[in-house]
Amino acid sequence: MVRRDPMAMKPFAGYNFGDYWAHWLEVGAGLKNPPRIFHVNWFRQNAAGKFLWPGFGDNLRVLAWILDRCQGNAGALETPIGHMPRPGDLNTAGLDIGPEALAELTAVPSAAWRQEIANLRHYLLEYGSHLPAAMLAEADEVARRLAAG
Repeated sequence: MVRRDPMAMKPFAGYNFGDYWAHWLEVGAGLKNPPRIFHVNWFRQNAAGKFLWPGFGDNLRVLAWILDRCQGNAGALETPIGHMPRPGDLNTAGLDIGPEALAELTAVPSAAWRQEIANLRHYLLEYGSHLPAAMLAEADEVARRLAAG
């Protein structure tokens, strides 16, 4: 089960996380060049339960793509959940990783993501009136893109 704990700070927050998010959304809206946000799941597994990505030092390969994206030097595939590296965008030289594993790593399984968005929405609603409307709007937009498929 996923434990939703933003930045592992929930036990230390002295106020509602909805207010915390509202603050940072306000700060971000005022920035000329806001930071880019990337989500990486290092723990994707194949049907046999084997990790698809080797991890450890090879994580730098994904981080290199992220840095290249930030500098405008790397391509990406637009997906319902955001921009993803195309299999050829990642440096896999010397890795024992086949095209099938890369395709699976960069796939967006709609059913799983629809369930994830439903779970996320349920979690966000726990913050009640403190939750910035923009956060639910973003979750709803991702759900819409997933449904449009």
